[in-house]
Amino acid sequence: MAKTIISLQNPLIKNILQLQEKARERKKQNLFVIEGYREIRLAVLSGFNIETLLHCPELITKHEIDELTTGGISFDYITCSLEVFNRIAYRKHTGGLFALARQKWLSFEQLQLSTSPLLLVLESVEKPGNLGAILRTADAAGIDAVIICDPQTDLFNPNTIRSSIGCIFTVPIVTDTSFDTLKWLRSLKIKILGTALTAEKFYHLTDLRQPCAIIMGSEAIGLSSVWLDGADELIKIPMKGKIDSMNVSASAAIMVFEAMRQRNFS
Repeated sequence: MAKTIISLQNPLIKNILQLQEKARERKKQNLFVIEGYREIRLAVLSGFNIETLLHCPELITKHEIDELTTGGISFDYITCSLEVFNRIAYRKHTGGLFALARQKWLSFEQLQLSTSPLLLVLESVEKPGNLGAILRTADAAGIDAVIICDPQTDLFNPNTIRSSIGCIFTVPIVTDTSFDTLKWLRSLKIKILGTALTAEKFYHLTDLRQPCAIIMGSEAIGLSSVWLDGADELIKIPMKGKIDSMNVSASAAIMVFEAMRQRNFS
């Protein structure tokens, strides 16, 4: 019989709240929180290790939970009252499920690249919402991988997971330094295309069919000298308005889908 939590002072509930709010706790425990049936299912299908599944019987049926355990996967099940679930839930429509999962990290060596890879490199990304939106674009386009260099936000921040609608689990992601990423790209002879306002060439006039990596900088300062000096080519999006920049997630979507158009969406 599954244990039932009815107190907001329960140690597990307190720990879930800590993991939601504090990056240092996520790092220390090597755990993170996944909220919502869809997101948890994507994590399971992508091979993430789910340690604990917390569910509210008033919000989800046993049949729906059993669908997560196909293939012989088992979890440590814990039920909770509606009051407790509402305390830890960030969204209204989460499907009545929370999970505690082990963090999983990929290395460059673990990436399985296509014959003409398309990579998206993000330097010093700051906002979890932007990162999540970019991961949705990466999933939709089916690009080979997203590489996050010198991140300024935690990959397993709950806001990243929510805004990505679970694409954090479906897109191959590597985190490393800009220097080591540049070195790796050069070793594979992947063309490095830095995005910068100082560029003279527009993105749609660039050949994106070849193996290439599109490098996006932060909205505040753009790319560092590592990429400005190390890129094979600098490109930009034409701007006709009063401002000289766009949201980084919108810019990434424009660049990536131009590459997909040139590749006939194959």
